[in-house]
Amino acid sequence: MSPFSYARPTAVQEAVQLAGPHARFIAGGTNLIDLMKENVERPQRLIDITGLPLHEVADTVDGGLLIGALVSNSDLAWHPRVQHDYPLLAQAILAGASPQLRNMATTGGNLLQRTRCLYFYDTATPCNKREPGSGCSARQGLNRNHAILGASEHCIATHPSDMCVALAALQAQVHVAGPQGARQIAFADFHRLPGDQPQRDNVLADNELITAIELPAEGFAAHSHYLKVRDRESYAFALVSVAAALDIDGHVIRQARIALGGVAHKPWRNPDAEAVLIGKPATAANFRLAADLLLDGADGQGRNNFKIPLARQAVVRALTDAAQAMEAA
Repeated sequence: MSPFSYARPTAVQEAVQLAGPHARFIAGGTNLIDLMKENVERPQRLIDITGLPLHEVADTVDGGLLIGALVSNSDLAWHPRVQHDYPLLAQAILAGASPQLRNMATTGGNLLQRTRCLYFYDTATPCNKREPGSGCSARQGLNRNHAILGASEHCIATHPSDMCVALAALQAQVHVAGPQGARQIAFADFHRLPGDQPQRDNVLADNELITAIELPAEGFAAHSHYLKVRDRESYAFALVSVAAALDIDGHVIRQARIALGGVAHKPWRNPDAEAVLIGKPATAANFRLAADLLLDGADGQGRNNFKIPLARQAVVRALTDAAQAMEAA
């Protein structure tokens, strides 16, 4: 681990002024510290933001929820409003990591996780995400866990978060503070596909800080389900995950949201796959049609080809479970 300076601001604007290309914000530190130990990240300054007033969960005027960036994953998953109105988010959070890590990890930090690609962590191998222009070792290497959608010749890594898949399906907003003031970013626009700049995971500037996540009033509490397929029951990243949310009137779907995790550089959605379900009955046949559209263009790298049929089946199952959620309850 390289030497670094340390600062602990008490106000958001103070934190922003301390930020820059060679500084990193730290809160729970569950991912950043690992990267620093492996010399993947070498910040010259750590900005400890745990003293900032970003620990609250509050109702919004339009019936939604505003979640401070420093709310822990555990506190968020077990918050009464999340449990009652946004069970999809609670399920996704509790499917990730371990209780100990969830106690430390923060809402804002979860959005900023780096990929768990083996080659990204191994500084002895080429990796365009770690060292742009050096090459992507995963393309011809151990790529069982890698992307089948939205990848490029420069990077086939996947985003590791479970929580972010649910936030994508719920169409959250990311609140950000920077030197020019505050702004909001639609969750769908927050994370990037790799393209020819795989080192950039999201659209934040170096001196911008996540302050909160805002959830809309509609949480699909009656018909939602988070399904995570992994190699072992706990403490494992998703091979494929699905956040499915439906608004059903009788047996007819009025609104649908589907987000995939473990398959791309960001949580994956396709508006066409959701639109095809509108006005249709909640049947397996219609769910298969949506799955086909969602996986349109999927391309494996050999070792991860199995993810394509696995994802298709997972989408059908998650939608089926979401449709039947209230009946089961």
